[in-house]
Amino acid sequence: MTKGKGTAVCIVVENLPVPLDRRVWKEACALRDAGFRVSVVCPKGTGPSGASHENLDGIDIYRHRRWEASRITGYLLEYTLALAAELYLTLKVFARSRFRILQACNPPDTIFLIALLLRPFGVRFIFDHHDLAPELFDAKFGGGMGLFRGLTRLLEFCSFRVAKVCIATNESFKEIAVTRGRKRAEDVFVVRNCPDLSSLGRQPLPPEVKPVKSFLVVYVGFMGSQDGLPLLIESIEYIVKHENRQDTRFVLVGGGTELPMLRALVAGRGLDSFVIFTGQVPYEDVATYLSDADVGVSPDPKTPMNDKSTMIKILEYMAYGLPVVLFDLKEGRRIADAAALYALPNDPIDFAKKITRLLDCEKLRHELGACGRRRVEDRLNWNVEKATLLDAYESALE
Repeated sequence: MTKGKGTAVCIVVENLPVPLDRRVWKEACALRDAGFRVSVVCPKGTGPSGASHENLDGIDIYRHRRWEASRITGYLLEYTLALAAELYLTLKVFARSRFRILQACNPPDTIFLIALLLRPFGVRFIFDHHDLAPELFDAKFGGGMGLFRGLTRLLEFCSFRVAKVCIATNESFKEIAVTRGRKRAEDVFVVRNCPDLSSLGRQPLPPEVKPVKSFLVVYVGFMGSQDGLPLLIESIEYIVKHENRQDTRFVLVGGGTELPMLRALVAGRGLDSFVIFTGQVPYEDVATYLSDADVGVSPDPKTPMNDKSTMIKILEYMAYGLPVVLFDLKEGRRIADAAALYALPNDPIDFAKKITRLLDCEKLRHELGACGRRRVEDRLNWNVEKATLLDAYESALE
């Protein structure tokens, strides 16, 4: 890879603030280390990530106000306002840096419009395909509203067509870029969202979170309608009430639109003393929970979107040597392989039984956890994936 040699690039992401979005932050750092001048446009978060502008470790981050919707009309307003804010900040960055590459991280698939505006100035467009927008729409709103679903397909197609190169998170996404997006296979680079082993931290949890001689089952991730948290709570209720286990705490780490509903669901089922919601926390706190956990769970149900998606939480569990329980999904099995137990799709009772099977067998927990850690060390780590990211940038600049 030819070094960046001071070439300016701009990354636009709407889904999460940076550096909380670990994939985007790792990409930005890898580009910086290769000699690029990197700017990021993203929404505001809380705490330090709520600043409108900051230079963090040599990367300029420009943030706009964040709007969070849960209904179709709300999403239309959210995406329109976000696109306007992204356009303003991207033009501001361009005036300052004259960047040569604009990288868009979806959802939504609207940022290609900014790329079209900048194309006459020689700016190349990279589409970093994080989520399948049409399938995500179906997961949130069902199979109805064909007009809006058609719009998501059109915007996705336009993003593919405008992009000089595309970045896919796994082989399933690459196949979609080639078939639905009509991209040449050589213009699509698979960059998995793998853990950075050099940044893993380990700290013990306080005893009020994990009492002595108790087990800790952890979930890490966004809490949206497509993420299967109600199924996980059904599994927890079965473990606590049907199997009468009083020795296990369940910590659900992350924020999202479904969090208030999930808190109410846990309270209504009398599970408050067994379930802890942390809300959105810094990554350092996530590492603390993963350090002391016994099992990592990924309750994403089997849907057309989830079956093709790689869940970063699975890779993070594996990096910390945790055995994993997930539903039997195509990409989930491809990533975890022998490091996980696979429950019958969307069956919370079978999911619960897989968790208790691990809790009851220390040897099995260690075997699966060691297998996952080896897979991450051997191949599924950021040190390997970032080389492909730099190849994608070299191709875009040719």
